[in-house]
Amino acid sequence: MMFRRRSRSLNERELRLWKVGRALVLTFVTAVLVAGGVFYGLVVLLDFQEIDSTAKLDAKTLFDLVKLSFGVVAGAGALVALVVAYRRQRVDEAGAHRESTRLHTERFTQAVEQLGSDSPAVRLGGVHALAGLADDAPDTSLRQTCIDVLCAYLQLPYTPNPGTDPAHQEEHHHYLALRKVRHTILRLIGDHYRRPQGTHRSWQGHDLDLTGVTIDGTMDFRGAVFSGGRVAFGGAVFSGGTVTFGGAVFSGGEVAFDNAVFSGGTVFFGGAVFFGGVVTFGSAVLSGGEVAFNHSVFSGGTVSFNHAELSGGTVSFNHAEFSGGTVAFDNAEFSGGVVFFGGAVFSGGVVFFGGAVFSGGVVAFGGAAVFSGGEVFFGGAVFSGGTVAFNGAVFSGGEVSFGGAVFSGGTVAFDNAVFSGGEVSFRQATGQAPHGLLAAVPAQPSTTVSLPSAWVPSHP
Repeated sequence: MMFRRRSRSLNERELRLWKVGRALVLTFVTAVLVAGGVFYGLVVLLDFQEIDSTAKLDAKTLFDLVKLSFGVVAGAGALVALVVAYRRQRVDEAGAHRESTRLHTERFTQAVEQLGSDSPAVRLGGVHALAGLADDAPDTSLRQTCIDVLCAYLQLPYTPNPGTDPAHQEEHHHYLALRKVRHTILRLIGDHYRRPQGTHRSWQGHDLDLTGVTIDGTMDFRGAVFSGGRVAFGGAVFSGGTVTFGGAVFSGGEVAFDNAVFSGGTVFFGGAVFFGGVVTFGSAVLSGGEVAFNHSVFSGGTVSFNHAELSGGTVSFNHAEFSGGTVAFDNAEFSGGVVFFGGAVFSGGVVFFGGAVFSGGVVAFGGAAVFSGGEVFFGGAVFSGGTVAFNGAVFSGGEVSFGGAVFSGGTVAFDNAVFSGGEVSFRQATGQAPHGLLAAVPAQPSTTVSLPSAWVPSHP
């Protein structure tokens, strides 16, 4: 909103012109000051001492003075002409902008009327017309308005599929036609956000509000750069299709999936690079589908699943590289589903599971995951069911902390894990020792693994 207000104020200032008298006075004063400064500078540079008061005014000098006078008058006239030409140019530009805005408004009105038509074919034409208007908009605020209208159409009440029963054949065909309109909007949005910012037809840097939208089609953000603007999927329902952020770069801006519901489909971040910006899944509900960060690189920024509910589906970070940034599952509830970190490399950054509740599902760090730096934090987590597996993981640096965790059920496994450095801490943890941990740790706990006294084997 601030961005739009700033754009409007710039357009308003474009139309403000000083009165001719004030403009001329300011121009003359500026010219005199500049000329005086130049003259004084030349006097100083030439080390001029004084004027010979005894010299007589000859004809040549008088003629030079006359030429100088005419030059001053001509210069003044040129200044006046320059000011007038400048004002005319500004007025012409303002007039052209007003005319462009007027034509844009007329086309916008027609496109919105098409979008509200009872005919799906006419609506489809309105969608393409609005997308074209956004591309040709004379300023960013008008482009944002077109984007907002397309998003608002997707946010309209969504009528579910009546089924293929012959008794509802007409309603089913109407549903499929309107679904085509919705999928076209999703496709156009993805196409425009994949174009590099600053190029024609690029919508990067603009806000995209898809709050509460049902997404059962494909959106492609591959290669997009999120360095500004906000992309909001809050409360959206992913029941099919794929939303792809593969290879996207997050250096700023925000992508929000807060309170989203994943009952199907896939949100894919494979190969994305995070060195700034925020991706949030706060309080999202995953009962199906997949959120994938495979082969992504985290050198900064934040991916947050705080308070999310995972009763199904998959969140995967397979072979991801964590050299910075944060991935947070604080206070998340795992009653089902799977979170994979197979083959991930932790050389920096932080992965938080603080206060999470594991009553089902799987969180897997096996598959040759390497901990050479960074931190994985399970402080205060409750393990009453499900599985958290570090089987075959290599701990050569960094820190994995289970401080204050409660092991009352489920499985936490360190079978075949290798501890050659770093720190793994179970201070103040309660309950049974994780499976395979004591076998992987030397007979007497090393300085890199901290165990509660109740878990330390007694020796004669």
